[in-house]
Amino acid sequence: MTRVSVELVPRSRSGLRAELETVAAHLPGVDTVNIPDLTRYSTRSWQGCALARPRYRAIPHLRSVDLNPREPLAMAESLDAAGIDEVLIVTGDAPADMSAKVYNVDAVTAIRRFQRELPHIRVYAGLDPYRQSFARERDYLERKLDAGAVGFFTQPFFDLRLMDAYADLIPEGAEMWWGATTVLTEATLNYWRARNHAVFPRTFAPTLEWNREFAEKTLEFARERGHHAYFMPVKADVREYLEGIV
Repeated sequence: MTRVSVELVPRSRSGLRAELETVAAHLPGVDTVNIPDLTRYSTRSWQGCALARPRYRAIPHLRSVDLNPREPLAMAESLDAAGIDEVLIVTGDAPADMSAKVYNVDAVTAIRRFQRELPHIRVYAGLDPYRQSFARERDYLERKLDAGAVGFFTQPFFDLRLMDAYADLIPEGAEMWWGATTVLTEATLNYWRARNHAVFPRTFAPTLEWNREFAEKTLEFARERGHHAYFMPVKADVREYLEGIV
């Protein structure tokens, strides 16, 4: 059965609670919330996910570079207390504050650690269609599955043809979350192209109409394959972006 998640940024606890209420009131198809771990905000991803429970299943993003290999997993008790049994592990970017402590821990190592220390937690890993060749990304996915991952959250796509090409590369049995996000300004479009090397079709337009239409197509794409979908409103109003679609 296809699940639908909305990715909400925990800029503040009051703001997150308000967005969760909007989702509950206007997006009845959403059954899951996933929350990134952004070090510039005081609310960590697992704390934000706790606010979404028990109404929603909740998936916190965890950065492998934040996991001190010599100390217990800092979020373990909080995950259990909130009834959170799924996480997404990504490597994580270097912090903007160079005084922040990070560790030489990659995603594969972190997945193995969760598999060893918290075997009841289902771990997803990331799929980035833009960072390297098809073959290298496929091999990277295999290593993550071998480490204990159950499936993948993709970076947001903007082209169904590219999604279809990657769908053929996914190892059999992996649980997939296909992502879409909002790009509503030329500045955001340039960011995705320059920072993430994202691929946009010629028909792309930074309008709410185009983004809504692609969100609908992404959900249909996931349902046709028995996969899941997640949506990142970023700075867009979550209701304007997704109402009537999910």
